[in-house]
Amino acid sequence: IESLVVCDVDEDLVTKLKEFRFRKQTNNAAIIMKIDKDKQLVILEEEHEDISPDDLKDELYKYQHDDGRISYPLCFIFSSPVGCKPEQQMMYAGSKNKLVQTVNLTKVFEIRNTEDLTEEWLREKLGFFR
Repeated sequence: IESLVVCDVDEDLVTKLKEFRFRKQTNNAAIIMKIDKDKQLVILEEEHEDISPDDLKDELYKYQHDDGRISYPLCFIFSSPVGCKPEQQMMYAGSKNKLVQTVNLTKVFEIRNTEDLTEEWLREKLGFFR
């Protein structure tokens, strides 16, 4: 039986994510992360500024509450590629938990198919945190 591989989080990425949490800009932004299987590390893939939920999978999202307040919740949206081998699925799942703990993420959502990521879906998920 293969043992579960849990990837560490790249130190530079940890620093970047902590800075990201306290960014001053109010536009939507996102950091895309991926797993480097060879190094067994969660690493930075891309950064995006001023991007819509329809265009991206993980973002800092400007959320207008029903009472008119505006907040900028940091959301982590996890998706593992459809068609992954079982050991890769396990590596993704175990490493997701490590990442969440390392960076202290609280709004963690999982999506099976990235096509399902819409503004409506994200608003519904964020509704639980009011």
